[in-house]
Amino acid sequence: MTRHSWASRGAFLLWSAVAAAVLLPPSTAAAQKFSIKSVAEKKVAQLPPGPWYWRVDTFPTLAQANAAAGPTALAAEVAGKDWLFTLGPKGGSSPGGHEVAEIGPVPGFQASEYLLRINSTGGPPGAKTPVHTHPGSETFYVVSGELSQKTPQGVSHVEAGHSMPGHGPGMPMEVSSSGTGELQALVMFVVDASKPFSSPATLP
Repeated sequence: MTRHSWASRGAFLLWSAVAAAVLLPPSTAAAQKFSIKSVAEKKVAQLPPGPWYWRVDTFPTLAQANAAAGPTALAAEVAGKDWLFTLGPKGGSSPGGHEVAEIGPVPGFQASEYLLRINSTGGPPGAKTPVHTHPGSETFYVVSGELSQKTPQGVSHVEAGHSMPGHGPGMPMEVSSSGTGELQALVMFVVDASKPFSSPATLP
């Protein structure tokens, strides 16, 4: 094969590789990019009487958020803001905070010890989690993009600035980034601390 033929073949292979990368369905690559990061957690032996609600506040500083945190509250810095997430009865308040949302009621359950956790999660359009369950409830607040949750009960969509209470323990679910831009969401968990935090599952 001549030098010119090798050069032509190399150029064709390079073009083919680039074209394949461009033409691959977005979900093929995006499915691997769903980000899940725990930003705060604590274990507690008791929770306040139900029904429970997650109250989401922002504060001028993280130190102020921590100072206002009660026994069932978690402070975290996410998306350039300082947040306080409080699990408790409806209609509460956090001195010095700006209330962003009150989400609930959160499905109740009994446990000898509870884990409260806040995750920062998201990804590009098409990114999704594996189907899974939790031994408790997860509640969503969407900062940007659109979040979808698929369960045996159907599919729910939540846009930026809106929230969604979770299901009870053991609900199979798949969470995805379903908008046209990057998803960033805050996820509030209350689960049974004695059980695995997440377990693989299937959807019917």
